[in-house]
Amino acid sequence: MTSGDDSRRELILRVATSLFAALGYDSTSASQVAEAAGLSVEALGAEFDGKRELYLEIMEREYRAERASLVKALEGISAVTPEQTALVIHRVIDHYLDFCLAHPEFPSLWMHRWLADASDVTELERRYIQPQIDLVSSVITPAMEAGYVDADVDMKYAFWSVVWCVHGFCQGGVLDRDGNRQDAEDPAVLRRFRTYLHKMVHRVAALPGPPPS
Repeated sequence: MTSGDDSRRELILRVATSLFAALGYDSTSASQVAEAAGLSVEALGAEFDGKRELYLEIMEREYRAERASLVKALEGISAVTPEQTALVIHRVIDHYLDFCLAHPEFPSLWMHRWLADASDVTELERRYIQPQIDLVSSVITPAMEAGYVDADVDMKYAFWSVVWCVHGFCQGGVLDRDGNRQDAEDPAVLRRFRTYLHKMVHRVAALPGPPPS
């Protein structure tokens, strides 16, 4: 494959990612992708064998990017003391929020799936969500077994609460008293939301020390 072919393929992936994130898989046609990329449907078909293959490659790329980011966030730390346990958990929170802000298409693609988008494309949750849960669990579970986290806390739901909150914030922001939408572009709004996330999980898990401010 030539560099020209590589750049064309990358263009298609970039355009399709934006369309799938904005409209959803079901509401995006191959002809829309081709038109947005400035290509013919035939040229698109020469690169990808249909919309499904294109979607699968995009979701694979998104997973690999998030996986690499999570691995880096957890690199060099372990939950072997109560304080380190708190550090790991707060680092996971920051990782997920920062990744979603840097890759806004990521929460959008998954929120579409929450609404049954691309329901005929199965196994994505098992292939791309479960490994992330397993990675975080592999770090946190020993700390829970050692009693560093309140035994009554459901950490799976605590982390899912972070996911739900982050996706909602990234997609919809919050409303001020006048009904105007505020989002992460306002540093004060982002700082307030980040602090809320940390305090929410810190208190639910009864972690040692004060939460990050």
